[in-house]
Amino acid sequence: MPSKAKTGKKLVIVESPAKSKTIAKYLGEGFIVEASIGHIRDLPQPSELPAELKKTSVGKFAVDVDNDFKPYYVVSPDKKKKVAELKAQLKDADALYLATDGDREGEAIAWHLLEVLKPKVPVYRMTFGEITKEAIHRAMDNLRDVDQDLVDAQETRRVLDRLYGYEISPVLWRKVARGLSAGRVQSVVTRMVVDRERERMAFKSASYWDLTGQFGAGSGSFKAKLAMVDGAKVASGRDFNDSGELTSRNAVHLNQDLATSLAAGLQDADFRVRSVDTKPYTRRPAAPFTTSTLQQEAGRKLRFSSKSTMQVAQRLYENGYITYMRTDSSALSNEAVTAARRQASELYGPEYVPASPRVYSGKAANAQEAHEAIRPAGDSFRTPAQVAKQLSGDEFRLYELIWKRTVASQMADAKGSTATIRLGAIAADGRDAEFSASGTVITFPGFLAAYEEGKDESRGDDESDEARRLPNVAKDDALTASEIAAIGHETSPPPRFTEASLTAELEKKGIGRPSTYASTISTIQDRGYVRKQGSALVPSWIAFSVIRLLEQHFHDYVDYEFTADMEADLDKIANGQAEGPAWLKHFYFGEDSNPGLLSIVNNLGEIDAREINSIPITEGITLRVGKFGPYLESSVPTVDPKTGEVVEAARANVPEDLAPDELTAAKAVELMETAAPEERVLGADPHTGHTVVAKNGRYGAYVTEVIPEMTEEQIANQPVEYYKNGKPKPPKKPVKAKPRTGSLFASMSVDTITLDEALQLMSLPRVLGQDAEGNPITVQNGRFGPYLKKGTDSRSIGSEEEIFTITLEQALEIYSQPKQRGARAAVAPLAEFGPDPVSEKNIVVKEGRFGPYITDGVTNITVPRSTSLEELTREQAVELLAEKRAKGPVKRTTTARKAPARKAAAKK
Repeated sequence: MPSKAKTGKKLVIVESPAKSKTIAKYLGEGFIVEASIGHIRDLPQPSELPAELKKTSVGKFAVDVDNDFKPYYVVSPDKKKKVAELKAQLKDADALYLATDGDREGEAIAWHLLEVLKPKVPVYRMTFGEITKEAIHRAMDNLRDVDQDLVDAQETRRVLDRLYGYEISPVLWRKVARGLSAGRVQSVVTRMVVDRERERMAFKSASYWDLTGQFGAGSGSFKAKLAMVDGAKVASGRDFNDSGELTSRNAVHLNQDLATSLAAGLQDADFRVRSVDTKPYTRRPAAPFTTSTLQQEAGRKLRFSSKSTMQVAQRLYENGYITYMRTDSSALSNEAVTAARRQASELYGPEYVPASPRVYSGKAANAQEAHEAIRPAGDSFRTPAQVAKQLSGDEFRLYELIWKRTVASQMADAKGSTATIRLGAIAADGRDAEFSASGTVITFPGFLAAYEEGKDESRGDDESDEARRLPNVAKDDALTASEIAAIGHETSPPPRFTEASLTAELEKKGIGRPSTYASTISTIQDRGYVRKQGSALVPSWIAFSVIRLLEQHFHDYVDYEFTADMEADLDKIANGQAEGPAWLKHFYFGEDSNPGLLSIVNNLGEIDAREINSIPITEGITLRVGKFGPYLESSVPTVDPKTGEVVEAARANVPEDLAPDELTAAKAVELMETAAPEERVLGADPHTGHTVVAKNGRYGAYVTEVIPEMTEEQIANQPVEYYKNGKPKPPKKPVKAKPRTGSLFASMSVDTITLDEALQLMSLPRVLGQDAEGNPITVQNGRFGPYLKKGTDSRSIGSEEEIFTITLEQALEIYSQPKQRGARAAVAPLAEFGPDPVSEKNIVVKEGRFGPYITDGVTNITVPRSTSLEELTREQAVELLAEKRAKGPVKRTTTARKAPARKAAAKK
């Protein structure tokens, strides 16, 4: 067979379509650049496996657990067309360049492409850290093969996550609630948030007092704080533990009486300077950004969520503005160091650049130095002003942050001096009081001229001494005193995690990969385990139940150290120091004294679901996590005052916006005492004889009828049916009749509603009559208020009370008017973002049936659960609409003739 004729074409495959045009421009003629659009294949759901595999060792996970945990991959249905296109392009190519991202996931995508496309031409692995002409040309000069160790590590991670999730999640479904999920990293991250809330719930505040005063010298005045009394240190917030106990033995604890009496005794005291201590001050710049530190700083300074930060960074990278945004390295290339130093010198002066370049290395546990730090792209950096017109608002702000941090990292130290003044006096009652004041004066800003790193909320009560200039005083100088006052304080509980501080803690503990932090934090919010309260992350009560079950029965799998060790093991696989199949065998099947996951799942024993879902709040009151949410239940039996019989324990719903640490014993008692009655009997329906009751439900108050079940005698007396052989069939269990129900109007309550009102509500919808064509018109109440209905045509009416007063004539008059879509749209939008760049129509956020959504009047997209309305920006709204347009209209399922059976996909 003759060999294929040379075409001169070379096929380059990248992950994202956004990269392809830019890369094609840099590569020039002869190169065809196509995008795989992420992964082309993955593990299927076990239910999607061919029938012949479902009962084999592959059937449970789509992973062959008996044969080296070999995964069974299939091309994703939405990628079959793309694979066909790539194969067609490959037929005319002389070479294949796999240019997916340079991390483990990108390496795995390259391997999957190799496995599926089966090229018969030379194959080269091409990686680059930025999309610039110089970087692309350097990548072409440094081609390599696919790194099988990196692929093995990523595939091991994928199989590990499948084993973990598919074995543990079903236990949560059975014992907590359907639809929950467990994950190797997500469960540990959820535990961290729950543990912090537990600390806050157990925290006991302590009160302490101190003094402040304003002191004057000839050269100026300054504020100082009481430091010592009679030679003993005055206790501050950090001297108390979380139980409210003083832990510093030598500290004096001032209460209100001691503090106020001391302040009074110092009003006329003779204050003098006791010492002046001056020390040089030096501060070094922070290292360039890694994925983790970028997410933290963007959260602090720009109020971006981790997810938003990565989305914006992805766009900046793909359009050639920054280097690759998934990296654990804080190192800069020689070209970047030169560019940063040159720009710092040009913008701030040569004195702002140190004599030799600064060198940074990773400090995080399990850090990988596979990439450069995140920095502006290119061998020379564009300033924010130079790119301002090309970027959206969020893109510009993030680029500016990255540019400042990078340039500052190669600038000189900030220099100055820190002075501490000690001053004191003898109070009228003889107590010796010593005050202290410190201040730092920056004499040379150095890197601070370009950038200063932000800080997370921390505990403690010390005020910052930075940038405070103290007057020039000497020992024994006399001082005037004024405004000496006693100040009371309360110790504060550990601050809740924000996305930024949680990311920092994950990196510190070595849990997970920084490249997955954003998606993990987003996942625990989407799953309902965590919600945002401002910027703080608050766990739900269901998260408490999930973590409690995992701690009791899967302790190692939510242990911080165990999880970090797993990450280290995966790194060994990536480095070629361990093999994936052997590690998975040890993890799943165990060996010797170390039980594997399978053994633990098979030997769980009995799990008390009620105990797992119960949290004692105070004596006699327990919080239960139920099917419809959390509620309080009294353990003290409730006795019916009329009959003396013990009835169901009293209950009270827990407000959804009440954080767990806010459900104190006092609050629980208040909720129980103010809870509306669960149920109130209104009487019997005169037509049916059924009892009518009013109830408080999870979604509001309603009325319903109680339909009695048939007795065994009534069931036995039903007409007998016979089989064909003449034998009688057993009595059928009667179909349970659906009771009539009706939601209470806003003006009604369980305490006051009458039987007549309840019967009216249960009679809805109310038939008004027919129009001229014979179409019936009804009036009813709905989730969005009262409305008329004629076939598929619905019209809103004014108030709930009109449901029982509106006439057919009034309804016909309403229907005679043109239908106003948006008659309810007179309600102001939740937010407005100006015209959309594509449709040129105004972008607004509206409240919809399934929550808030973004629309330009043509395209609608629900606001993600992980994004609060306060955080939503114009750029995010534009991007979400663009993504929805790109996906096209939702494909509706249609009935089609059954296709002939296909052969099972080959096992890879």
